[in-house]
Amino acid sequence: MPDANFDRCMKFVLRWEGGYVNRPDDPGGETRFGISKAAFPMLDIKSLTEQEARDIYRTDYWLKAGCDKLEWPLCLVVFDTAVNMGVKRACLYILTADDWKEYIEMRREFYKALGVKKPMFLKGWLNRCDDLEKEASKDSKNEIAAPQNAASRNDDVNNKEL
Repeated sequence: MPDANFDRCMKFVLRWEGGYVNRPDDPGGETRFGISKAAFPMLDIKSLTEQEARDIYRTDYWLKAGCDKLEWPLCLVVFDTAVNMGVKRACLYILTADDWKEYIEMRREFYKALGVKKPMFLKGWLNRCDDLEKEASKDSKNEIAAPQNAASRNDDVNNKEL
């Protein structure tokens, strides 16, 4: 059964993660559609198709972060965080944020602190947060409800953190 929220979230993620990039100053290294060689060393990143990237996103980010059990816009905010910051951090933030707006603000604060070490990425990270907030504001309620098993997902997460 197709998941409309996943498809909607993928449109947002691919807006920020599309194309092939190989920046020496990016710890992810070679990346296509946001899938990095650092996180998936066994993949031929240059040959990765969008459908293969979507499959990885569904299995390794969407499902592992429990986004399939979250309502809009929380599923978007958590999914995008899992993609950009790792599933573990995405799950930790959901346990402490009171609502999706606070969740995004936690991301901003993390990026500002990280921007001291990586200033070349700060503007892009903050622009992504602004865009995420705009997208999440479309037909949303400002509430958050962590899935019951959010804490247990943190134990088996093996994604690269920022």
